[in-house]
Amino acid sequence: MDISNPRIGYLGIGLMGEPMTIRLLDAGYSVSVWNRTPEKLKKVIQHGATVAATPAELAEQCDYVFMCLMDAAAIEQVVFGPQGIAQVFGPRMLVDFGTIHPDQCREFAKRLHSANAMRWIDAPITGGVPGAEAGTLAIIAGGDEDDIEQLRPVISVMSDRFSRMGEVGAGLLTKLCNQIIVGCTISVIAESVHFAEKAGVDAAALSTVLKGGFADSLPFQMFVPRMANREFENPMGHTNTMLKDLIAVDDIASKSGANTPMTAQALELLRKTSAQGDGDRDICTIIRHINKD
Repeated sequence: MDISNPRIGYLGIGLMGEPMTIRLLDAGYSVSVWNRTPEKLKKVIQHGATVAATPAELAEQCDYVFMCLMDAAAIEQVVFGPQGIAQVFGPRMLVDFGTIHPDQCREFAKRLHSANAMRWIDAPITGGVPGAEAGTLAIIAGGDEDDIEQLRPVISVMSDRFSRMGEVGAGLLTKLCNQIIVGCTISVIAESVHFAEKAGVDAAALSTVLKGGFADSLPFQMFVPRMANREFENPMGHTNTMLKDLIAVDDIASKSGANTPMTAQALELLRKTSAQGDGDRDICTIIRHINKD
């Protein structure tokens, strides 16, 4: 492998995978791609990506395999299924940008290394679609220190920060800290917009008139207009994605003895939003379910 110009594979070309892959291609890297839904590959193909028929075929063409899939079930199929990455000897590392339960990640890492000696890096991302498009993501890693340093030049194409937090699973635990803050923040923003609407204040004006104050934040500026105007197209993140992450937080908190009362409230709202049909839609749809009835 030429570490100055490694061959990259990317599995999962969705909201985050597409802009991240395009940044790699535009930086001159050779990128092979695979996606369960092939029609989503059109844009990355236009930028020069090569399409693999299966995850195993992709792995055969690559030095590093990157992955951004919905959940642990999808990961297990893509990595350990009949045409999965674990069937192939050659790539050195698998980098998972998704957010799954840290315990599941550690189990997968052991299974993969036993199968073909590949090392697993958990590298959950934060920054949303705008960060992926601009290459300003924060990527939080768990894994071998030397492996992470080897990956750094490639990861820098997609991110402003690539931070190692410890061994495998540590990146995911740190990302869940982030998700506690983000999940609760989005829920409180929805509550604020709902309160303004019920009390007779122009909810759409909140992001302007409160800008620069203690209540202001990047999520506040991004989500208030979408919630106030009920603009849910071109999602910035799906309800079920945050729901999955806060379920993991709840599980780890119950096992570790951590008290997470605010997360519990956000989790209840997300469950309600998903149960009422908006799980696969923009997370801003929680504004439609903020009422207690």
